[in-house]
Amino acid sequence: MSTRGRCYRYVGPVDLEAVVRPGSGGCRIGSTTDFGVWIAERSAAELAEPFTFAIGVDGVLLLAPRRSEHVACAGGGVVLSAGEISFAREAGQWAVGDVSNHSTGYCPDVSSWPAVAQALDHVGLRRPSGFTHEVVFRRCSACQEHNIVREGDFVCVFCFSDLPAEWNVDPAS
Repeated sequence: MSTRGRCYRYVGPVDLEAVVRPGSGGCRIGSTTDFGVWIAERSAAELAEPFTFAIGVDGVLLLAPRRSEHVACAGGGVVLSAGEISFAREAGQWAVGDVSNHSTGYCPDVSSWPAVAQALDHVGLRRPSGFTHEVVFRRCSACQEHNIVREGDFVCVFCFSDLPAEWNVDPAS
């Protein structure tokens, strides 16, 4: 199903990755029917908050409660994207409300949007044309810390070194 883009390995705290067990990932949403069953089981309180999502390397959408770690949602695996997503009813159908690439465990680039769009299209969900909130991640070449770039200020918040213009969080990917 997927037109593969860059893959993202988990780069977050190792103690969070260590507790992930095989088969413990988020709910696989591979079809309109899967989504319909999953969304029908959500409470109003759950629907009031965004959900954690990941896109597996097979291009399938994985969903978990918001306070879930992305690495748990992805079952510890490599992803094509990850972030937070909310759903709303529009004209009697479910649609994506907001969607971001905010995952400090995977730090996906904003260029991961096509994988998200393809997974949402496959499920039949109306969606925005891109992330409604883009998060820019960079790894500092000087101190190796992961940073979120805010307001276009490409300066490390830990050591004040300049951050690279291009995504570099996981040089092995």
